[in-house]
Amino acid sequence: MAQPHDPQVVEQLNALIAALGGEPERFEGQLVREMMQTALKLVRDGADTGELKLISRSFKELRYAMKVFRPYGGVRKISIFGSARTPEDDPTYTAAIDFSRKMSDRGWMVITGAGDGIMKAGHGGAGRAGSFGVAIRLPFETTANEIIAGDSKLVTFRYFFTRKLMFLSQSDAIALFAGGFGTHDEGFETLTMIQTGKSPLIPLVMVDAPGDDYWKQWDQYVREHLLAKGMISPEDVRLYYVTDDTKDASHHVFDFYRNYHSQRFVKDRIVLRIQRPLSDDQIEELNDTFGPLVDEGRIEQSGPLEGETAHLELNRLSWVSSRRDYGLLRIMIDRINEFAGAAPIA
Repeated sequence: MAQPHDPQVVEQLNALIAALGGEPERFEGQLVREMMQTALKLVRDGADTGELKLISRSFKELRYAMKVFRPYGGVRKISIFGSARTPEDDPTYTAAIDFSRKMSDRGWMVITGAGDGIMKAGHGGAGRAGSFGVAIRLPFETTANEIIAGDSKLVTFRYFFTRKLMFLSQSDAIALFAGGFGTHDEGFETLTMIQTGKSPLIPLVMVDAPGDDYWKQWDQYVREHLLAKGMISPEDVRLYYVTDDTKDASHHVFDFYRNYHSQRFVKDRIVLRIQRPLSDDQIEELNDTFGPLVDEGRIEQSGPLEGETAHLELNRLSWVSSRRDYGLLRIMIDRINEFAGAAPIA
């Protein structure tokens, strides 16, 4: 019986890739072949109908969603979460509109779950052209709001896990407004992914309506129970930001990208892309202050590392990562942005 890695099978898969316009010898072609081989292994494994449906449908959902987002890959995006039950006369609804409009005015696009309440408010502030809808099929709350309904940037998911993956993978920032289980789930999952290094650092801002204390009370709980009992590190509370001022919330997001641009790993080195180079004294300060982030050697400034293909025009800070203390890494990014000088006031 033939196996997925047999030379004749690999040759046939490569021929299929080439016939569809791919290049089997390139890394991207190799990844496509690996996906095809993994699918063929399901036959050998004797996967049942339920298993095959789950894998097939989730794969289809992710492929289509990435196709929808791909043309907008160069545009910063923020995901906005909050209750679908928030009425339009609620101050939190008004705050969500105001916040998303401020983000849109700076060229950002807004992603929401496409429903009513805070999701509709997020789309209302950004407008249809500046909005994505990432909906979920549920027995209730399944109809997309009228702002995003029928738009090509509306994607409907069967599974929560594929939807969550798209929310986080496509977002350069997260904003949470008052909400229920789903809002807290998205917030805690984002924090968990960032805290453990499974997702690049992005700003997460929790926005109350003016004078409200919904997220202030949440922050108090985190500090009095999680932090006080040693369940999180003191630096972890820097992974989120609480405010009841939409201007402050938007500037918190913009300021995160004042000099910092993006993050990736190259083998065992973490790489921070920055928009303006740092001085030798500033690099020395980073090494003195943020040593726990370095497993060996020092924080160094350079151009692109071998194997990098994106944003080659940007400077890099890189070091052999300890792969922990991501709250401390967030503080380091804040310091890198401070080196760039005061943020402009919009």
